[in-house]
Amino acid sequence: MSVQIWTFLFVGVTFSLYLFIAWKSRVSDTKGFYVAGQGIPAIANGMATAADWMSAASFISMAGLISTLGYTGGMYLMGWTGGYVLLALLLAPYLRKFGHYTVPDFIGDRFRSNGIRIVAVVCAIFISFTYVAGQMRGVGIVFSRFLEVDVNVGVYVGVAIVFVYATLGGMKGITWTQVAQYWVLITAFLTPAIAISLDLTGSPIPQIGLGSNLIGESIPLLEKLNLISADLGFASYTEPFTGSWNKLNVFCVTLALMAGTAGLPHVIVRFYTVKNVAAARWSAFWALLFIAMLYLTAPAIGAFARYTMLDGLHGKTEAELPEWFRTWEQTGLILWMDDGDGRLSYTGGARIEENELFRSGNLGTIQVAGIRKNHQKWLAGEVGGEDGRAVLRQAGLVGPDQDIIVLATPEMAGLANWIIALVAAGGLAAALSTASGLLLVISSSVAHDLYFRIINPKATEAQRLLVGRSVIGLAVVVAGILGIYPPGFVSQVVAFAFGLAASSFFPVIVLGIFSKRVGTVPAMLGMIVGIGFTASYILGSVYGGWTSWAFGIGPQGIGVVGMVLNFAVTLGLTPFFPAPDQSVQELIMSIREPEGAGPGIEL
Repeated sequence: MSVQIWTFLFVGVTFSLYLFIAWKSRVSDTKGFYVAGQGIPAIANGMATAADWMSAASFISMAGLISTLGYTGGMYLMGWTGGYVLLALLLAPYLRKFGHYTVPDFIGDRFRSNGIRIVAVVCAIFISFTYVAGQMRGVGIVFSRFLEVDVNVGVYVGVAIVFVYATLGGMKGITWTQVAQYWVLITAFLTPAIAISLDLTGSPIPQIGLGSNLIGESIPLLEKLNLISADLGFASYTEPFTGSWNKLNVFCVTLALMAGTAGLPHVIVRFYTVKNVAAARWSAFWALLFIAMLYLTAPAIGAFARYTMLDGLHGKTEAELPEWFRTWEQTGLILWMDDGDGRLSYTGGARIEENELFRSGNLGTIQVAGIRKNHQKWLAGEVGGEDGRAVLRQAGLVGPDQDIIVLATPEMAGLANWIIALVAAGGLAAALSTASGLLLVISSSVAHDLYFRIINPKATEAQRLLVGRSVIGLAVVVAGILGIYPPGFVSQVVAFAFGLAASSFFPVIVLGIFSKRVGTVPAMLGMIVGIGFTASYILGSVYGGWTSWAFGIGPQGIGVVGMVLNFAVTLGLTPFFPAPDQSVQELIMSIREPEGAGPGIEL
């Protein structure tokens, strides 16, 4: 069967499964809708957390970044994994013991203020919409290639599916759907990795294959990759801190991803769905185990893809290009670039940053190597009055969009059609699982924290559910628009969301748990300054033509500066404002006191 038929089969079966689970898990009360009735077993919650956590950025884009950046791309892997450990050990058990539905709920009650609750709601919505843009872009990429439909159509289908199972089952339906999505995505990720490792090195274990010799050659894969990269003018694949990714930027991005992880509302809320604090801790253990299965394989996929692509593309004439290149070229996510000698020039050469082309106005509706709307017309010179290929060629921008690496790797390696289709289904599962969790955060922030806690405290269960489901309906429309007009490639957009979370939620949650002295006004102003600075820097860098004026830190790592500003403002103003009242201080001590223990010791 063809790839398209296999893809229709896998996507049809998995989507039917998701909808069936949603129908069986439908809820009629707010506790079930927001926190799944707090009855999810720890191991199931671990799978759901892993699926929620391993978004399109992890499945589709992370290995692509490692493939493109080499050693430096590991900052995404280290930041996201380290951040989850930070969340599991430092914050999650305390938040679960607090026992509410959402992060804004914790912040509002800890600081006894509807003002700071509203600020937290705005931050949660802003972060979630930024994050969901990356997921919807991932859905569009998968559909555009494997089902041979327009990217926009793919986004519409994904939005419709998420809307149905998110509104029917709420968190309960989303949780059990994510359990199924985890097994789909992990199977789809590991199967091609094992097959390619066997083909290139003879080892069925990708991690071992990454350090093994190539079949028929007495040279390790990574060493051969370094030699090829050097011949083509690229930096060594295993060399750290190359180009604009100096030590400072790598450090800042890694730390921003770590702190952002610990402050992400859609990840934190997962720990509210289990029965007690012990189950929350076991959930973290299981989630880390399930996440490790993909994260420890991503470097191998990235290296396999890089080697296969460089070996198979450079120097080919247009007639010699492999079939997979022709297929992906129709999506506009990889381009034929002839510099005059009739052959594809996949070389390092002179390159400029993506944002510089945006600032110059040369790209119009195009994103570098990753094409948005009207890309074929732009390439042909039918819009904007210029030859799009000439613009890209002059800029020295060659090579595929990072977001296609994982999806295209099975085709590059010549694997069976069913494996190629399985990867497509896995990519959709990764994107949809995270999108549904984000949409529920948006819904709960508006319906529970804003509508019920502030506007109408006397609202009935039916009224609260109606508002929650209506908000999801509106949110999916916005998510669809962001998927059609994303502000960057998947991991870049997701990194922005983590920076926003690091600069807003992480400091206030940490200080809210571990400091009895911090009051409402310092915490609220700290959040406003942190997210305000970070958001303006990101928007200015991406759309406003700003240079990296803050110590040379790029927009993906600027959340660290925002986080430091948040801490500085909050702690600096604390002595000038009154401490929380006695009831809040007792609440803090009760959260920090282990279950079953006697009075805590104040340090």
